[in-house]
Amino acid sequence: MSPCNDLVLSCDEIQDTKLLSLVSSVLLAQGNKGEVAAVGQRVVQVLERRLPEGQSARFLLPVLANVISLSPGSLTEEQTNVVSKKLADWLRYASIQQGMAQPSGGFFSSPRSKQPAPVTEVDGAVATDFFTVLSVAQHYTQDQWLNVQTFSMLRNWLLCYGGKELDTLNPGATAGGDRSVTPMVPAPATPGRLLPPRERLQDKAFEYCQRLVEQSTRRPLKKDDGDLQKACLIEAVTIMDIICKQDSSYVCRAVSFLKILHSRICGDATYARALLPIAQFFLNHSKLAAMDSDAIYKHLFSDIPAQLFHNPSLAFEFVQFCKDNSQLFTDSSSIFRQSFPNLFKFLAWNSPSLISEFVDLLPFLLDPGTAIEIFHLLLDLPCLTAALDIQLRAAALPASEKAGPDPAGKPATCLEAFHHPLYRSMFQYLLRSRSAPEDAPDSLVPLRQLLGSLAGSPRVVQCAETVPVLLELFFRVVAEFADGSLINQLVVLLLQRSDQLYEIPAFKEDVYRVLGSNLAMLCGLRPALVVELSTEILEFSGAVSNIQSKEAIFTHMAWAVGEFLSVSHDKRCTVEQITRFFETLEAVLFEITQLRPQASTPSCAPRAISVLMATLTKLAARSQDLIPRVSMFLSKMRTFVQSPAVTSVYCEEDLEEILIRATELMNLLKMPSVAQFVFTPPVASTQFQKEVNDSLPLALRMVTQLLEPAPGSMPV
Repeated sequence: MSPCNDLVLSCDEIQDTKLLSLVSSVLLAQGNKGEVAAVGQRVVQVLERRLPEGQSARFLLPVLANVISLSPGSLTEEQTNVVSKKLADWLRYASIQQGMAQPSGGFFSSPRSKQPAPVTEVDGAVATDFFTVLSVAQHYTQDQWLNVQTFSMLRNWLLCYGGKELDTLNPGATAGGDRSVTPMVPAPATPGRLLPPRERLQDKAFEYCQRLVEQSTRRPLKKDDGDLQKACLIEAVTIMDIICKQDSSYVCRAVSFLKILHSRICGDATYARALLPIAQFFLNHSKLAAMDSDAIYKHLFSDIPAQLFHNPSLAFEFVQFCKDNSQLFTDSSSIFRQSFPNLFKFLAWNSPSLISEFVDLLPFLLDPGTAIEIFHLLLDLPCLTAALDIQLRAAALPASEKAGPDPAGKPATCLEAFHHPLYRSMFQYLLRSRSAPEDAPDSLVPLRQLLGSLAGSPRVVQCAETVPVLLELFFRVVAEFADGSLINQLVVLLLQRSDQLYEIPAFKEDVYRVLGSNLAMLCGLRPALVVELSTEILEFSGAVSNIQSKEAIFTHMAWAVGEFLSVSHDKRCTVEQITRFFETLEAVLFEITQLRPQASTPSCAPRAISVLMATLTKLAARSQDLIPRVSMFLSKMRTFVQSPAVTSVYCEEDLEEILIRATELMNLLKMPSVAQFVFTPPVASTQFQKEVNDSLPLALRMVTQLLEPAPGSMPV
């Protein structure tokens, strides 16, 4: 900003192009839309006139590029036509002779000048066609620099001004109007009639891009020129796609041209990034061209991720391509939808940089047909990272070390196991390119154990840290479409897979936390599953080891039993089922609270003890024959919390909370009819009922105060 009010910058009277560029940079940095428009007007005015000797438009094109980025609506249609005409000339008619070296001005400098040499191609051959950004020279002329600058801003210019007729705007007009693209066929150029500036620029730009594609076939003498070839090829195909969207008459020319290009580069991994704009082109135009492009899509989604998952820039661009075309994944039978396991390879190898992209993409991959397979994929993501590491290392082994392992012996290392018959099918399934739930092996446990040696790898650990985030998203999306059958499958798998996770302690703890909270959510969506899956739930809930190693899941499962095992939620619920669950959970609570003279008391979270007590009380309230059993158990909790063996494990606050909860529950059971009402409220279908259910802790305390009045208070 100006250091004082008396100093005001203005570009209105500046004639020198370099000075105009410097002043304009300051004005554009201030972010004032009026100043942006004024700079744009002045730059176009200078470009429109013939520049004085020694002046060059080369300083102004970067300024113009900034103007159209900040405020594309600041130029009128007449002004955009002026610029389009200039850009077309700079693209097509730059000199094909090299520039002259500037004389050093020294005493021995020769007064004679050499004849300018022709520009060459990247392979050293003399250029026989017009100059492009891929033409090579020792020194460049001013119009050649303008050619390069024009190509660098061509994409944005076409997107802003190539798609439709512009309304005449005031200099201060702002951007944001409708810039929808409408196909239109330009009037053919004839000897007596030139194309309008906008159509002429499209025509010259299309020719320029065709020439770049042809130049990309040449073998460069320098590696840097090879990198430039690939970058220009990507930009050229992208610009051709834009032109075809704006003018459909170019589609037929471009389709045959790009199909030949694809067949030439699809087998070269160094050109993999160029396959994305080619695929985008055919997605946009194959219907108009009446062309089947499935082979192009199949190669892109099957081969590229499997071979080049370790290329970070390609990984980002590939996932971005999927995000931009997310509607393609809505068809369950499409090549795109069937190839989702390959996309997870990008995430497994590049998880920190791709997590936000996958958060956007994952909802489009999920439907009732893919949910189960993606659930397994997410839980096995760190294992997939380790398997990809082994795959890369195995591919890098010299041929002499790739001899097949002894089928009869047990592999000593992960590398040996990669080709071993015992593990080959498991590796192949984990590294599959397409969805194949029917090919899943009975268990991947041996492979997870084998890959345990890589659990400390930084890449594997980073990948493991992304899984909880995606699991939360997974359950949130699945909850929107899951039916009863899918919810039941997920609950069963959730309980089973809790025993089958990759051995990273922090990863397991985080996953248990997410699985536990979402187990409660699934049970809330379908309360009847507690009855329907009683066998699986009883098996899980009856294992004391689960309350110690998977406290988050166990606690939510026990809560769901107490909350939903009721006739009010499922008419099929019987007294026998309530008794069976009661006895199972009673045995677990007895096991973790039993005081043994010569054995240590099993340590578990105080929350789990409180939830188990509450669940047993809820079940007893629904089958009142069980009330004496649970009352007697609760009465013994005071002895439990005062035991030295227990006080050495738990803090005083936790023990006090356990005792308070036991006292509240025991008091409530002294009034069975009240207990039944409190612990079996009507299904919450209204906001009032939800608030009643949420206030149960308050109800427990009120009952306690009634039955155990404070000292000195008057009896009611």
